[in-house]
Amino acid sequence: MAHVGRALAAAASPRSPALASMRSLLAPPATAAARPAASASAATAAARSQARAASTITCREALNSAIDEEMEREDKVFVIGEEVAEYNGAYKVTKGLLAKYGGRRVVDTPITEAGFTGLATGSAFAGLRPICEFMTFNFSMQAIDHIVNSAAKTLYMSGGKIKVPIVFRGPNGAAAGVGAQHSQDFSAWYGSVPGLKVISPYDAEDCRGLLKAAVRDDNPVVFLENELMYNQQFEVSDQVMDKDFTLPIGKAKVMLEGSDVTIVTHSKQVGVALQAAAELEEKHEVFAEVINLRSIRPLDTATVCESVKKTSRLVTAEEGWPAFGVGAELCASIFETDAFNYLDAPVQRVTGADVPTPYAENLEKDAFPVQADIVSACLRAVDATLA
Repeated sequence: MAHVGRALAAAASPRSPALASMRSLLAPPATAAARPAASASAATAAARSQARAASTITCREALNSAIDEEMEREDKVFVIGEEVAEYNGAYKVTKGLLAKYGGRRVVDTPITEAGFTGLATGSAFAGLRPICEFMTFNFSMQAIDHIVNSAAKTLYMSGGKIKVPIVFRGPNGAAAGVGAQHSQDFSAWYGSVPGLKVISPYDAEDCRGLLKAAVRDDNPVVFLENELMYNQQFEVSDQVMDKDFTLPIGKAKVMLEGSDVTIVTHSKQVGVALQAAAELEEKHEVFAEVINLRSIRPLDTATVCESVKKTSRLVTAEEGWPAFGVGAELCASIFETDAFNYLDAPVQRVTGADVPTPYAENLEKDAFPVQADIVSACLRAVDATLA
């Protein structure tokens, strides 16, 4: 692998034009790949019934193995960030990589997000494939100019001549007791930026398949993990553990089929929604369909619309603030399509509180959605009707 410093210097050299058309410079609209949710879910269930659960792994292990395999597959892939090398990563996601690949490909940096994000972005201009880790995405605010104005826009502004194959990854959203400046959800922030792809994984399958897809993608990808999910264990099949396993960016997953109400969510809230769906069925005989968005941009509105046409009711759930959030965008996607004609009740949004995250434990618990909030929203949707 060329040294990062030489790669940065090479960024000023003339580059061959990219073959992609200008339309490919931005993430393609997910609606182009519409499909009936029921048939896709049935196919998924069939595949699962044939796949033996090979192992149980945590989300941390899924991310670590994905990075390891992609570094082994392509020597242009390298990791850069604070404490990613000697300390094995602040959350141990990069554990063992320094010992295996050395300091030229696992690069510790000073506490200077603007500096190492700019360096990583420049190396992507020169043809390397950096994985840029933020200790928390709250710190990405120090580097947002490089992410939005350099990484996201350069392929477009260069007329397709300069690709930017970079992954920005790290924990996003609330953890526990870390206060207002370390608890923000940036899904909607980055999801609004043309030129970025934005991923929000839930389980180990998502983490492995989507991170490997992100590393292989020629576009800048913002990969929003969740600190509280790192230790969560999930069964995965032999297929998921295959070195060539990837998941398509921009495709949602129907986690649970239902007929009465659609719950659409992402990241940690997927698990909360599944628990809510179990309670709705057991106590209220309400059968909820749960959709894991997986990707925030492109947003798979086709899967959501197909589900709403089946259930006629929609509940969105997210930990971000309510104003201009992911749920608001999902509502717009319904209002702007023929799925609106199938609604039998107003859409219900479940979000984080519209305040900076409190530090006090009792207040923090009230600032983010819990199972009871989603259950209540679903019951309101089922009981309500449109005039």
